[in-house]
Amino acid sequence: MSEPIELKKRVITGTQDGPHFLITGGVHGDEFESMVVIRRLMQLIKPEELRGKLTLVPVVNEAAFWNGDRTAEDGLDLARVCPGRLDGSVTERTAYALSALIRTADYYIDLHSGGIRMRVAPMIGYGLVKDPKTLDTQRRMARAFNVSIIWGTDASLEGRSLSIARHSNVPALYSEWLGGGECDLDGAQLEVEGCLNVLGEFGMIDREQPPSRVRHVVEDPRPQSGYMQLNYPAPFDGFFEASVKLEQSIQTGEPLGTVSNFLGDRTETVLSTQTGFVLTLRAYNRVHKGDCLAVIVEP
Repeated sequence: MSEPIELKKRVITGTQDGPHFLITGGVHGDEFESMVVIRRLMQLIKPEELRGKLTLVPVVNEAAFWNGDRTAEDGLDLARVCPGRLDGSVTERTAYALSALIRTADYYIDLHSGGIRMRVAPMIGYGLVKDPKTLDTQRRMARAFNVSIIWGTDASLEGRSLSIARHSNVPALYSEWLGGGECDLDGAQLEVEGCLNVLGEFGMIDREQPPSRVRHVVEDPRPQSGYMQLNYPAPFDGFFEASVKLEQSIQTGEPLGTVSNFLGDRTETVLSTQTGFVLTLRAYNRVHKGDCLAVIVEP
């Protein structure tokens, strides 16, 4: 029988009463910025400066981290199998442990990045949940996090950390921050600031809120909005060359990039079917048919 997964976490209990705030990183094993953010928060937050309780999990998906990839050896995406199973594979057991922890929280932030294969413009997102109080709280959290892009999307998607939060009426955000196989330390520090801003907004620490960096606020309630992997699939196996950059404006019919075979005698230009700006872009040039190449947000 498989052993239960116990997430490695740091719990900081304040000297004054307050809510329980949960922040997780490393739900995918190749999303390194999030792991740096949480380790820095561990060093910064002192019990005597905190009201309430802060739980920090730097690497939720240890099996994927040691596998050097988005997923563990079982090939399951942890962000698709929540609430998981106590007697399942390593990813399912990790999802079970994560889901149990989320249910204990009053607020939740799940930190992500583009991992090895994608790059994502700095953004903070939330699900457009039906409960108006939870939705208003998420909007307030997102504004406080203070990055250039705020994106509210379809909340009905299941299997995610945020779907567990939705079922439990826990106000929750997720962040996306660069990626491309690197760890952007300057970006990680801005995410640290974002987390501190939210803690300050809800009175858990004393913090003066900085001037707003928000440039785009987009709420898209259409089904499967926010499901990045479904966007702009590669037309065949080959080599992808982007012709746009993150946050670049784009019009319907303009090229996102090309996919070519080895000799270049088969090339297909992938055209945008939307008018908006580039949120996500493929960084890993090798593609298989169906791989996501880009995500466009329509303001």
